[in-house]
Formats: sequence, C-alpha cells, structure tokens
Amino acid sequence: QVQLVESGGGLVQAGGSLRLSCAASRRTFSSDAMAWFRQAPGKEREFVAGISRSGQSTYYANSVKGRFTISRDNAKNTVTLQMDSLKPEDTAVYYCAAGLRVEIRVDRYEDWGQGTQVTVSS
Repeated sequence: QVQLVESGGGLVQAGGSLRLSCAASRRTFSSDAMAWFRQAPGKEREFVAGISRSGQSTYYANSVKGRFTISRDNAKNTVTLQMDSLKPEDTAVYYCAAGLRVEIRVDRYEDWGQGTQVTVSS
C-alpha cells in the first residue's frame, strides 16, 4: 500500500501555470502506474493524465492535451503534473492515484491522495 500526498494547488489566472506534485511514502513507488484525476463541484471524478510504471508511456485526456504534462521521478517517489495555459474549466480538486496500470476508470486505482484544490479565474 502506498500513501499519496498532493501539493501545489492554488489560485491562478486563466492562461497561467501550476505544478502539482504527488509524494509517495513507499520505495515500491516504481511498481505503480500513476495518474491524476480531477473532480469539479457537482461533477464526476475524471481522468486527467496517467504515466506508466517506468515512465515510458503517458496518457492525457483530450481536454488537457498540449497543456498538461505528467512526469515521475521514481528515485524521489514523486509524480508531477505541470499545468500550463490553464482555463477556468480546469478548476477542480486534483487527485493523485496509484494502480497496477494506467486506467481512465477511477475504480481501477487502489490508492488515492487527499486532493489539492486548483482554481482558475477568468
């Protein structure tokens, strides 16, 4: 079991950038595929980006392609989400998740962080 803690959320103007980080508590972090999900008020949690265990493969929701970049540093047990050209519709609580492989379904992940709020103003 891996413990995940997100950080880096905050308030930013449209067009700005934020970088989210997810820190894992286990040195077995490299065994997990990682993903970022987000959930806006009144909406279902949705897949944002994912990265394979090795970091070789990355996946993005169409809504964030070209704007967000997911990466990982297995030596430091961290995964990051660089968010550029932010839009108001990106406003949500962002969650880090760990699983056996990258999946877009929320129920395919075993471990979740507490989430970090991202608010993008117009």
